[in-house]
Amino acid sequence: MHDIGKNLVDIILSNNGFKLINLGIKQPGDSIIRAAQEHGADAIGLSGLLVKSTLEMKYVIQDLERQKLEFPVICGGAALTRKYVEGDLRREYANGVFYADDAFAGLHIMEDLATGDGARDQRLREDRIVKEYAKAAVIDEETGPLFAERSAVVTDAPNIPTPPFWSVRVKKDYDLRELFRYINETALFKNQWQLKTASQSDYLRLVDDKFRPILQKLEAEVFESGLFAPAVVYGYFPAQSDGNDVIVYAPPRAQARACGTRWEEGLPELLRFTFPRQKEGRRLAISDFFAPKSSGKMDVLGLSLVTIGPAASVETQRLFEGGEYTKYLYLHGLSVETAEALAEFHHKKMREEWGIDGDDSSEIRDLFHQKYRGSRYSFGYPACPNLEDQTKLFTLLKPEENVGVRLTSGFLLEPEQSTSAIVVHHPAAKYFVA
Repeated sequence: MHDIGKNLVDIILSNNGFKLINLGIKQPGDSIIRAAQEHGADAIGLSGLLVKSTLEMKYVIQDLERQKLEFPVICGGAALTRKYVEGDLRREYANGVFYADDAFAGLHIMEDLATGDGARDQRLREDRIVKEYAKAAVIDEETGPLFAERSAVVTDAPNIPTPPFWSVRVKKDYDLRELFRYINETALFKNQWQLKTASQSDYLRLVDDKFRPILQKLEAEVFESGLFAPAVVYGYFPAQSDGNDVIVYAPPRAQARACGTRWEEGLPELLRFTFPRQKEGRRLAISDFFAPKSSGKMDVLGLSLVTIGPAASVETQRLFEGGEYTKYLYLHGLSVETAEALAEFHHKKMREEWGIDGDDSSEIRDLFHQKYRGSRYSFGYPACPNLEDQTKLFTLLKPEENVGVRLTSGFLLEPEQSTSAIVVHHPAAKYFVA
């Protein structure tokens, strides 16, 4: 859903002779289809970062099929795989559906679709062949019940940490120079700044000679301008699991109450997060990483929402509209990755507050590969794909009034350079696909 991908497509295709109607982000399906009809589009492009957006793509394609329309559709974005596009999505539509793994692949597909030398027919023929194969290979994805029992591979946590406080706090006194140390340069250079090379040696040379100096200069500019305003709202809540649910309780009045012991007085239940469970393999669900209600033990759930404020979005939009595409690309990428760096840095601070940071790697780059105890999971990603659960996190953290982040009607965060997460201390908690 980050508009960097959409705008890259706009820049690359526009510079190669195509006219693009850039609708912006978070557009409903009927607006997309109506615009395609009004402008006589040769194709519709859909892009998505989150799992939720892949479902929205399917809805758009289903609407095209119901209306018997014939726009070829090109799908791309970090949340997609070729298997999903050429399997699931193609089965929904009688016309062409194509997978583009980056903006240049989208350009090549458009060149084939727009040409008169038979390449369009070849593209559509290939689509039909893959579509028929996908139909023949489809399996019943609903086989196998969604067992609510805890995964057999997850045991009790060796200790349940006691948080330094209950409920919610806000923190804004961050040093940008320290946060910049937590930027994942690989994600920035390759994913955000689109650094593509033929070899690892070429990549390292370009990073040293060109891209790292650009990064250092841009970081200095941002630091001096005050364009980024890091802020975090986070909290700790008593919690237990119940099948696939994580029950969140009202914070206790007595600060001295320790987690992991039996709580004599009952706490009011505030809400529940319900997580999907893997249908096969380890059959994991996030709820497995919390003490079950039947144990009588009280666990602890961490929640966080970080942002670098709205000014970055305003400035990157100004650069894009003014045709300053290179500066736009660099600043937008840095703003997104700085928000991710803030999330990484603050997660480390939460582990320190819990007293479980002894498993942390001493190398910052290792933290990007989860070399620490526990995990943080963001809604919309594979282990917890339901973006609607953002509303529950907002109920608990109240980020609108605390850090100025709001939730859109599509359950996305604004400003865009923000991210939220549930934070889990269990040693077995790592990323997985549910």
